[in-house]
Amino acid sequence: MDTPEEIRTFLIDSFKKHVPPLQINKDNPSVFEVGGTKPVMQGKQKVDGHYVGSVVLKPKDARLYFFPIYTHPHAFLSISPELRKCLHGKSCFHFKKTSIELRKEIESMIGQGVSLYIEAGLI
Repeated sequence: MDTPEEIRTFLIDSFKKHVPPLQINKDNPSVFEVGGTKPVMQGKQKVDGHYVGSVVLKPKDARLYFFPIYTHPHAFLSISPELRKCLHGKSCFHFKKTSIELRKEIESMIGQGVSLYIEAGLI
């Protein structure tokens, strides 16, 4: 069985496969965060790049905050029951364990989210 630390490493590596076009905004023991490189408006504030996602290690799990599933929910309607079971709220996944199939789906989902944001001109 994988540990939360191993899952965290896997999630970070899955995001790093898309750097560039993503940029790493934070990379410390508490949080790993990626975003776009094009300045955009988020609400009334201009930011250096659109938020895409982050990985946070908790004592009992690793968490993936994945914003494309919030902004483009229609594109992710077909996620598997195994992945959907890990979704808490609209864009946060809690992983206590993973399978090979689940890891492949997570990598695919991240790639799809990056592609959607590229098409939308967000990154």
